[in-house]
Amino acid sequence: MKKNTRYQSAINQLYKPLSIPLNYPETLTFMYDNLPMFTRIGQAAYHPDLNAILQLCTALDNPQNKFKSIHVAGTNGKGSTSHLLASILQEAGYKVGLFTSPHLVDFRERIRINGVMIEEEDVINFVQQNRDIITTLQPSFFEMTTAMAFSTFAEKKVAIAIIEVGLGGRLDATNCITPILSIITNISYDHQAILGNTLQEIATEKAGIIKQNIPVVISEKQTEIAEVFIQKANEMQSPIYFATDQFGQFNTIATATTLKLSICKYKKKYLENLTCQLLGTYQTKNILGVMQAIEIIRNNFVINKTALTNGLAKVVDNTGLRGRWQLLQTNPLVVLDVAHNQAGVQQLINELKRLVFNKIHWIIGMVKDKDIDSVIELLPEHATYYCCQPDIPRGLDATLLANKLNVSSRKAGVYDSPTAALAAAKTAASDDDLIIVAGSCFIMQDLL
Repeated sequence: MKKNTRYQSAINQLYKPLSIPLNYPETLTFMYDNLPMFTRIGQAAYHPDLNAILQLCTALDNPQNKFKSIHVAGTNGKGSTSHLLASILQEAGYKVGLFTSPHLVDFRERIRINGVMIEEEDVINFVQQNRDIITTLQPSFFEMTTAMAFSTFAEKKVAIAIIEVGLGGRLDATNCITPILSIITNISYDHQAILGNTLQEIATEKAGIIKQNIPVVISEKQTEIAEVFIQKANEMQSPIYFATDQFGQFNTIATATTLKLSICKYKKKYLENLTCQLLGTYQTKNILGVMQAIEIIRNNFVINKTALTNGLAKVVDNTGLRGRWQLLQTNPLVVLDVAHNQAGVQQLINELKRLVFNKIHWIIGMVKDKDIDSVIELLPEHATYYCCQPDIPRGLDATLLANKLNVSSRKAGVYDSPTAALAAAKTAASDDDLIIVAGSCFIMQDLL
């Protein structure tokens, strides 16, 4: 294996004897600066195979095989689905691991047990104890983080872990697990350079998480790609369930600050007057997928209707999820949302159409490898845009984004940071206006 001499030198310089442990900031600096990180540099950090993660897990005595897991993929909704499942299982009394990405503020957000981030010492110890393995295998940031999550969940003896796919599915580092259930939320255009340029190609990559004889739930039935999942499930002899074939919703009430709904099962009332801490009507699709998932895993776990009800009602409190129609304040209403691709932005705009407000002030920043022009086409022309650059190498220059918006007949200005953009929007907004922050999760880090 060819060694990266700069990488090797950094490791040799940074690692100290185990008797002088690294502190947490030094550990993070090592990971961010020396492990290829997709969220920072994009496709160059992506390993298009499972070799590194499989070798890493083998060296760690395959911790991914020491706990039950549920694997969640999809273009949008996989994070919300993962947190909803974790919350319900917590309410049912189980010790639940949760692995998601990216983090918004603290790296440890990625690895939680019963909603609590792992300790700083857990991160330090994993890097210290496995320094030789990391030096030899040189995994990506995500591969090492995935192995850290598996190792932690095995060590802490979780009853089940919810594992969110990082990117795609078939070649994602998380795809070395054998779960008790796979879930695919929905398919839309994102990461086309890696996953393909058509919905069918993207769906094929996501379908790569379907395992031999392991059931799979499809949260949202999209007629143009349903057959992709059916064919893969048949090939793997895996039972396949489209959530909307069994579950539906009624009496849904969604406002800027609440989401209430009732669930039917085979068109008969099943759960009524539910409240969900995750807001936005688009969450109902995720909720139906979760209901179908719970129906299947009841063979392994005891989950009653009280756990379902409380799991939805307390999902944010139980798991710490942020950035999904997250309310920062009212008068004016300030909302954060991680929408960053065409489908996510369209969902967000659909929510805006239901609300009553005077003007929209939109703080926006994007990364270079998104389909920026297609997203801009969706944005309302009557809004005022406050452009800022995400503080990562992939971040799109704010002036370039503002120019694109202005050329498309949208009013846009440039600001040094998300904090400055939000301050300007608050100064300009009246109490009956709406301020929204969306376009990339990376512009939320300053604000949270």
